[in-house]
Amino acid sequence: MHDELTRVDMEKLREELAYRENELMPKILEDVKTARSFGDLSENFEYKAAKDEQRKNMRRIRYIRQMLASAVVIDSDSAEDVAGLFDTVGLFMEDDGEELTVRFVTTLRQNALEGLISKESPLGRAVIGRRVGERVFVKVSEEYGYWVRIQSIQKGQDDESLEISAY
Repeated sequence: MHDELTRVDMEKLREELAYRENELMPKILEDVKTARSFGDLSENFEYKAAKDEQRKNMRRIRYIRQMLASAVVIDSDSAEDVAGLFDTVGLFMEDDGEELTVRFVTTLRQNALEGLISKESPLGRAVIGRRVGERVFVKVSEEYGYWVRIQSIQKGQDDESLEISAY
């Protein structure tokens, strides 16, 4: 399986990897060494905290390396009248009678609290590729789904302002 990432996603991952390997790792190793010098390791909170930080950093490095190794670079362009990646889309939620505005992004940059919805989410899969005025069924599970109507599409572009998620 591979992850679909944009060129900006890939560059952000490479930058984070370089930072974690070249700047953060030496600092953490120094913290571990300093904490180890405090004495008895079985009751040394500073040592345990430094080792935890070292493990977290190594997990993130492995995750980033795996993402970079397995990623497929995708293009974020879409037709002017079609919902696509990085577009802001106004939706009418038929079940609730409410309007919702979302921006579709890659999985690395999703943040539902800020209206950044993954293109791979049920909503993203249902809406991307559709046009204003279309009524779309969003299938969440075998038992649940809902209808939305696309009210507006504001074209967007991939930019560096959207941070990648920690996980």
